[in-house]
Amino acid sequence: QAQLVASGGGLVQPGGSLRLSCAASGFTLNVYAINWFRQAPGKEREGVLCISTSATNTYYADSVKGRFTISRDNAKNTVYLQMNRLKSEDTAVYYCATDLEGVRCSGTPAGSWGTGTQVTISS
Repeated sequence: QAQLVASGGGLVQPGGSLRLSCAASGFTLNVYAINWFRQAPGKEREGVLCISTSATNTYYADSVKGRFTISRDNAKNTVYLQMNRLKSEDTAVYYCATDLEGVRCSGTPAGSWGTGTQVTISS
């Protein structure tokens, strides 16, 4: 069964870093643009960042510019979200999803949501 699984979340102090992984099983991830979304308690899910198949990055959340980066390792069938200088407002469940546009980033997720990973920023 094709699915995406996000992992790498945890409890981190403000100012710290985390690297999230989005691993694909059952399909080849390198032919899709991959989005990271997040959902904070009581808020709607929002797009964070996307990477196209040509590794072009598209930011959807201005609040993460200069702090978050996205990369892909096609050999490992995995996309990473590197999060630095974390803030309390980054606390959320993070999800990854393929993009409806296929190889390019549109910010519209395709398919069902996979397993998210909890990121909690707290001192």
